[in-house]
Amino acid sequence: MSDHLMKTYARLPVTFEKGAGSLLQDTDGKTYLDAVSGIAVCSLGHAHPAVAEAICEQSQTLIHTSNLYQVANQQALADRLTDLSGMDRVFFCNSGAEANETALKIARKYGHEQGIENPAVIVMENSFHGRTLATLSATGNSKVHEGFTPLVEGFIRVPYDDIEAVKAHSQNTNIVAILVEPVQGEGGVHVPQDNYLTELRALCDAHNWLLMIDEIQTGIGRTGKWFAFQHESITPDVMTLAKALGNGVPIGACLAKGKAAEVLAPGNHGTTFGGNPLACAAGLAVLNAMTVHNHIDHVAKKGELLLQRFKEALANIDGVVQIRGKGYMIGIQLDRPCGELVTQALQKGLLINVTRTDTVRLLPAFVMTAEQTDQLVNELTQLIKAFLAQPANA
Repeated sequence: MSDHLMKTYARLPVTFEKGAGSLLQDTDGKTYLDAVSGIAVCSLGHAHPAVAEAICEQSQTLIHTSNLYQVANQQALADRLTDLSGMDRVFFCNSGAEANETALKIARKYGHEQGIENPAVIVMENSFHGRTLATLSATGNSKVHEGFTPLVEGFIRVPYDDIEAVKAHSQNTNIVAILVEPVQGEGGVHVPQDNYLTELRALCDAHNWLLMIDEIQTGIGRTGKWFAFQHESITPDVMTLAKALGNGVPIGACLAKGKAAEVLAPGNHGTTFGGNPLACAAGLAVLNAMTVHNHIDHVAKKGELLLQRFKEALANIDGVVQIRGKGYMIGIQLDRPCGELVTQALQKGLLINVTRTDTVRLLPAFVMTAEQTDQLVNELTQLIKAFLAQPANA
């Protein structure tokens, strides 16, 4: 372990050197079933052949030129994403935080163009939007705020999945947008009521606000649709993507529609690396593989079955508060902090994640086999049952 890395992560004591599909192998040759997928990034699994080939081929011709010039792969990826989403324009960047920064700048400029001196954005409690100062300020978790005040102003926080709480601010003339996750991922995999986004869309239409949907964790098939907003019959004004778009190659995107798509002009925003030929080649390969192998329908069907299997396996177990999920995005909330389950699972060759201290979060790759699914359900439920059988303060 290097002493020269900043201590920004509490890393687990393992180093991986290669992977294939849903499996990873460490430097000692031990194999692990990965049910985290690089935090919803490697949805197509590790070392996906088509993505690897696209990266290899592109790296041998052109990696970077900058956005001073036309970039063919960027234009092709923008065409694919707008076709899949119904959006109009795309700004490419390098991460989810950058994509959300772009969305927030669109909201601010949109407000100023209407003569609003102090534009405000409604955001949700328990949310997560990134770790830059603006996206950290938008995030609804006080723990990530600690040590970084003063926060960026202009955010109004309301409870998630509470339409009346949003309506209570409808007379505030400074509000210009709502920023919301269609499923809260870092917040513990909270799935809102079926018509939540539809009602938010109606409020935005009524008050001339922008509806901005953070699909960084849910986008590119994670919930059983290309984008989670497609579970309802609406289209946002702004949508942000990252994570699974590159299957491990850093790439982010902010998509906009209608009036929101025309807000930013030359000089308003930019990036050195965003949308370079290499990253966009990876993005195109991901979308092609998702389409060819029909992963969207697979995740919709198998995700529902996986959720049901966990509910059945953990039914009537004291200490299991709730099991939630949509597609291949599952949260198992316990009645106590359960971070130690991550280390216990690691010892058994299983990679899981715990978020909000008490919720086991699963984000498996779409290529997980039936046998690997059995392994995940059986081994994790055994670990949870053994953990809950101990005294809560043990």
